[in-house]
Amino acid sequence: MRPIEEKRIVAVVGHFGSGKTEFCVNFALERAKHHKNTALVDLDIANPYFRSRERRDLLEGAGIKVYGSFYKREIAAELPALTADARSAFEDDETLVTVDVGGDASGAMIVVQFYRYFTAGEYDLLCVVNKNRPETATVEKAIRYIDEIELKAGLKTTGLINNTHLLRETTIGDVEKGYHFCQEISAKLDIPIHFSCCPVPLAEDLRRRGEETGIDYRIMPVALYMRETWLDRKP
Repeated sequence: MRPIEEKRIVAVVGHFGSGKTEFCVNFALERAKHHKNTALVDLDIANPYFRSRERRDLLEGAGIKVYGSFYKREIAAELPALTADARSAFEDDETLVTVDVGGDASGAMIVVQFYRYFTAGEYDLLCVVNKNRPETATVEKAIRYIDEIELKAGLKTTGLINNTHLLRETTIGDVEKGYHFCQEISAKLDIPIHFSCCPVPLAEDLRRRGEETGIDYRIMPVALYMRETWLDRKP
């Protein structure tokens, strides 16, 4: 079985505020370091605030082709419509595709249009989980959310991403709390945890902590590309 970073199609879902789009941008950039042909497809037509296609210059500068769920011209930025070239990445067998899917069950329905590209064993559907969000604050709520996504998308979730965070206020304790939370979900659904995300400055300390405790965090440092600095200013 190929590792997650080498899967042809990796689609990512996650509740609003989970950090799904931030993960997608970071994951696509990481994949581009090791593979010549990569793409990011923005299918999130549900959230008008954080869109991966808004970092088109950053992504394309790293050699990643960007296909948006919105037209390139800003005059149409608020229209929930797919551009005609959105299928191009899926149809190129040589391209590794990261897919940013809508943040709730309704948003996930758009994946149905691309169902024929999701061949068993050739794709992963990852759910980003942030325990600090009220909608996924308990194991029961998180599992209910995953069930709803699977029902609407017609695809099975194949992995979890622990992204329990408080933006720049995130601590090692937050990441560890989220990891153990995802362990409970993983055990109940029999799906693996692929990564524990954390702000870049915490990565080395978490790796050392994992070595000391024997816990496999599979750390993924996440840079905040999507959040403008004014949103993080303290009063």
